[in-house]
Amino acid sequence: MLVPTTQHEIILAMNRFGLGAGPKDLARLKGDPRNDLRKQLLNPKAALLINKDLPTSDVAWRLQWADDERRRREREMQPPAMQAAMMQPQMQMNGSAAKADEKNKSAPKPPPYYPDVIFRAEAEARFALTNETQAPFLERLVSFWSNHFAISVAKSGTIKAMAGAFEREAIRPHILGKFADLLIAVEQHPAMILYLDNQQSIGPHSRAGDNGKHGLNENLAREILELHVLGSDGGYSQTDVTNFAGVITGWTNNDPGNDELYGGRFTFAPARHEPGEITILGKSYPEGGKEQGEAVLRDLARHPSAARFIARKLATAFVSDTPPKTLLAKLEAAYRSSDGDLMAVTRAMIDASESWQTTAPKLRSPYEFVVAAARIMETPPDVGVMLGALTSLGQPLWQPIGPNGYPDDSSFWLSPEGLSVRLDIAAQFGHRAKTMEEPDALLTALFGATASPETRQTVARADSREQALAMILMSPEFQRR
Repeated sequence: MLVPTTQHEIILAMNRFGLGAGPKDLARLKGDPRNDLRKQLLNPKAALLINKDLPTSDVAWRLQWADDERRRREREMQPPAMQAAMMQPQMQMNGSAAKADEKNKSAPKPPPYYPDVIFRAEAEARFALTNETQAPFLERLVSFWSNHFAISVAKSGTIKAMAGAFEREAIRPHILGKFADLLIAVEQHPAMILYLDNQQSIGPHSRAGDNGKHGLNENLAREILELHVLGSDGGYSQTDVTNFAGVITGWTNNDPGNDELYGGRFTFAPARHEPGEITILGKSYPEGGKEQGEAVLRDLARHPSAARFIARKLATAFVSDTPPKTLLAKLEAAYRSSDGDLMAVTRAMIDASESWQTTAPKLRSPYEFVVAAARIMETPPDVGVMLGALTSLGQPLWQPIGPNGYPDDSSFWLSPEGLSVRLDIAAQFGHRAKTMEEPDALLTALFGATASPETRQTVARADSREQALAMILMSPEFQRR
């Protein structure tokens, strides 16, 4: 079937650069789909998630700390055997602990763990926005940069409490600004400091170093160079890593246990900072405080390797696992000529003909699949269903295995087991969709003339409406973008 060029580009705009189509999106995007993406970029505020019920990161940390203290005091009031049982609930209890457990069965249940509560609320707010947004391209950008600067809620309860705030505070306000500003906001956020252990890093020659008894933690410095800015082949050495780690000593957080007002916020501790002039990537930086590290980050953001690294990451995530060299050259040029302006780089990706011509579409990641499936429903997404689906598919929200985030390469998600789980999830969504329009009409609304005869035939042969919807979700048109 010959598909009109404009309609083909509308489908790409909704799926390659957006979150997937809602039933009414195909009609809304009639005309110039590229221009619709450009218009979204002109409203950066649409990327913000404003919810007065969600705490800031420092408030979340203080509340989590207070919750931990309450639980600690409750444990201390229990008999020793019960204290041990409360600390290790997986162990079988006996004796007095078992009797105490029987006695407490009728007691009121303790309140839920605060990090779990705030994590669920943050997830619910994020899913609601992905479902309702009129700027889906910006939400895709948020997801990309949040994964690029990955943290994991598996690290600690504190990070679990702050993960959503980290994205709201450090990522969303900067996705269309200067890369250097995004970089500084991320690296100075309490969640990133904790995730990569920079609060443990102390300059060996600083006042707190005590003549070398304490030392550097290179985690944050190494990941900034390798994963955040330059790439593994970015031209830096181990000496650069060590020197950079010294530059950002003193970048730490106020302890909520010691500061009820400002606890949980980023701060600079001069007593921990490694003194002296330091050289990184051939440039010397005079002795200074927090500003010394910020100067290094701004120079890193201007490094030629940063332009190459960011261009490839964006093109791989949005366009192709093997992006054309001509596309990479256009994105690099936009980055360099604009001094790392992410609006300009993103605009260059939209304007490039290569972004619309690739013949090897990417497989949706689990997150993209689940969000796209939710957008065609006529009811708000259920946060429990969404979180459970992501966990089953191997991409739990804000929980990558390491600081490199989830892979952008489709092959990572393409496995028989993974596709089998997707089929189960598709069946669940099909069963839940009680008010959807008829499958054939939905297929036309989602894909227009781009839906293949094979897909239409498969959907038409389904034994039930629910099965037909599941077949739509598992179709090549839906699974690929």
